Amino acid sequence: MWESFVFCGFWFTISKLLISNLENSMSHPKTERTLVVIKPDGIQRSLIGEILKRYEKIGLKLVGVKMIVPTEDFIEKHYTIDPEWRRITGEKTIKGYKDKGLTPPSEDPLEITAIILANNAKYMTSGPVIAMVWQGAHAVKIVRKITGGTEPLSTDAGSIRGDFVLDSYQMSDADGRAVRNLVHASGTIEDAEKEIKHWFKDNELIDYRLITEQILYDVNLDGLLE
Repeated sequence: MWESFVFCGFWFTISKLLISNLENSMSHPKTERTLVVIKPDGIQRSLIGEILKRYEKIGLKLVGVKMIVPTEDFIEKHYTIDPEWRRITGEKTIKGYKDKGLTPPSEDPLEITAIILANNAKYMTSGPVIAMVWQGAHAVKIVRKITGGTEPLSTDAGSIRGDFVLDSYQMSDADGRAVRNLVHASGTIEDAEKEIKHWFKDNELIDYRLITEQILYDVNLDGLLE
């Protein structure tokens, strides 16, 4: 009987350790990170502070920031981190044109993407950009919502692109250039992880405590009346 008790106690301890390790290995949503890049037009239009304010006001934490003038090779690698990017982007672009009653420049997804890539490389290397990493609950989706859709004309008012840009696919196609939409924001958690590694070294990202996090994330809001 004593041996059975010891055996059960042993497995109870092991089970607790396994559960604890499992919980520790699961990232809390509040630690999610995403990449944001203020593009050359955002800087030239003096919208840096306005853009940062939008992300700060909702409660996201800035954990990394730098200003650089990227090379065309660096930008091409940024957009092609995902090997399926060329095909997926080309297909989405063609569909987007047709949904708006417009004729796409080509019916070939890869040909479309080649045009997009060349235009984006020219756009993103035309001046300095500001790369940032934001952290917080559901950071990727929150940032995408605040930023707005890719085409400023069709995105919602209240978003960064909807409030500050009047560009459209029709205008950019007529001029043979990329759509000027102020900001790049990672599309998925997986994209964010890859893009952050492309733009930042580990030692360029800072872990620190922000006072507002107590209000945003503390389970019981302890100490508010102290």
